[in-house]
Amino acid sequence: MTSWEDRVAAFWDAADDADPAVVDRMRALVDERPPADPVALFEWASVLDFVGREHEAVPAYEAALAAGLDGERMPQAVVQLASSLRNIGRPDEGAALLRDLGDGTVAGAAVQAFLALCLRDAGHPDEALAVALRALAPTLPLYRRSVAAYADELDGHDTA
Repeated sequence: MTSWEDRVAAFWDAADDADPAVVDRMRALVDERPPADPVALFEWASVLDFVGREHEAVPAYEAALAAGLDGERMPQAVVQLASSLRNIGRPDEGAALLRDLGDGTVAGAAVQAFLALCLRDAGHPDEALAVALRALAPTLPLYRRSVAAYADELDGHDTA
């Protein structure tokens, strides 16, 4: 028999947010696990988010994290929660979560990308641009120092 994890992976490989049965299929998988299982709560939150039901996804992400979600799914949950918070008009809360997470996780530079989006929506466009430029600078074959200096300038740091 295929493991639950394998079936969840297969679900996401085939998932289509336009399919009205997608939520029901994930519900069936989630129902196989104990009610407070952090991984099942995360997968449930993810499918709600996937179909645009962010208001419902937020408490499910929070429940998964409170239940002890760990491993690679934990930073994914934080990024997805922050994104959902941004989408429902709570970008400051999303930014705070992402600042606490940092980018040394499986989510990598996505943390900075979503932090920049949250900051922009929270009315901090210069800080958002600085975050995005700092994330981009290390990938540049040329002009790394200049781009990093511009990010510092946007944050009000003296580059001289």
